[in-house]
Amino acid sequence: MKFNIFSPILLSIYMMVGCSTINKTQLGAAMGTAGGGIAGEVVGRAYGNSAVGAIIGAAVGGVTGSVIGSKMDKQAEEIKKEVPGVKVERVAEGIVVEFNSKILFGYNQADLSAASKKNLDELTKVVQKYTNTNIEIQGHTDNKGSFNYNQSLSQRRAASVAQYLREKGIDNNRINIKGLGESSPKYDNDTVTGRTENRRVELLISANERMKEESRKEGETGGK
Repeated sequence: MKFNIFSPILLSIYMMVGCSTINKTQLGAAMGTAGGGIAGEVVGRAYGNSAVGAIIGAAVGGVTGSVIGSKMDKQAEEIKKEVPGVKVERVAEGIVVEFNSKILFGYNQADLSAASKKNLDELTKVVQKYTNTNIEIQGHTDNKGSFNYNQSLSQRRAASVAQYLREKGIDNNRINIKGLGESSPKYDNDTVTGRTENRRVELLISANERMKEESRKEGETGGK
């Protein structure tokens, strides 16, 4: 399906994402004005971020999306408060939690360190309170080494995080993993700092079907 990213609807979404003052709950509501997959692709390109694009691609939009966004605002604030050393980004109807790999793993390793387990323990406490969410775990690498090796390493790292969350009581049905290797850099691979930042694991938190249905009902009744 071909589309013009500068059509009025998609251009407005693109501009909203680029605005640092945009209310993330309002952005969630706006997603209903365009196909989720198309909006996700446009915004993912704008951000240079596959995680953000994936969340927007799954957005339902409208009043329901606005209600979901409000719930995600609360969860994101708790994660920021309780989990040290992570980057937390609220966008549309979801949350992206970024762990730099040096927080979780030794160099070229896929086994979680003792310190990283403490961070994941704190994250687990928060996500266990919000059972109506899905969690996609994405592993990423820099562009050093072979493509195939990086792909495998990113998959193993994502799997390690997923397994630990399961061991801590997170329902397996909520978890999905992806190894993206070097294919989705967020930072500059031409610098040492950028390559370090690209060696990361991201957790994408989004509404499951139950939350979507509950939010739809809340939107229809005005939260009463």
